[in-house]
Amino acid sequence: MPFPPAIARAIALSLLDPDEVERLRNLHFDDAGHGYDPFGMHPAFVALGLALAGPLYDRYFRVESRGHEHIPRSGPAVLAGNHSGNLPFDGAMVWVDVLRHTDPPRVPRPAADHFVPALPWVGTFFARGGVVGGSRGNARALLESGAMLMIFPEGTPGIIKPWKERYQLRRFTVGHAEMAIRHRAPIVPFAVVGAEEQMPQLFASKLLGRPFGIPAVPIPATPIPLPVRYHIRYGEPIRAHDEHPPEDADDPEVVRRVADQVRDAVAALVERGLRERRGIFR
Repeated sequence: MPFPPAIARAIALSLLDPDEVERLRNLHFDDAGHGYDPFGMHPAFVALGLALAGPLYDRYFRVESRGHEHIPRSGPAVLAGNHSGNLPFDGAMVWVDVLRHTDPPRVPRPAADHFVPALPWVGTFFARGGVVGGSRGNARALLESGAMLMIFPEGTPGIIKPWKERYQLRRFTVGHAEMAIRHRAPIVPFAVVGAEEQMPQLFASKLLGRPFGIPAVPIPATPIPLPVRYHIRYGEPIRAHDEHPPEDADDPEVVRRVADQVRDAVAALVERGLRERRGIFR
């Protein structure tokens, strides 16, 4: 990391409201014995991430969100929602939203594509803020420790959707359903409305995607995101583990059925968000 936690803490203290600094003192943190958690997260960098992303949340994307009562205040949980926008600002805004609207504050642990942790400096900074590689082992360890995972089951195909297919959800992968059943965790569906319009896509390059091992790299019409307004909606938790014992996590039909149930819930939240917003920038 280019600078130590003490510097991250000092920067965060200079940027955050004193009340927010005080609230973050209650942040749940599983110290592995050397100041970081087992995946490299550090409270000083969580505070720094909140200080840097907060202005985007408040003044650029002007995030409006509803349904925070559905976010569990403790215990293992899986947040699962739609993914879009060419660049993952949607994940950052949900990360901020959950931190601000849980008490004590919870850090959602975004599960990133395999190439993200390997990015120089960026991968390390993300890890310090709670991002983890999206492996089965990481998900298992986090849920067993009582953490909250943030998963985008559409994966990269959700980000690289063409303009004409915005808000049309791709098929959900089933990993989130399998882990939720196996580790007795509720799945909280969420929807982000607004990100689809932030960087209209001209085309997606498969050639540029090959070095990263992803299907394609989107080429947007704008160099930076447009100041669209984000609308985030959380739905009632889906408690698949109440209906299925842990061994059902090995049944492909069960996990596919649960994944489709989550997808339907996210699609309904997307439709609600589209109905309730007054325009792309409002």
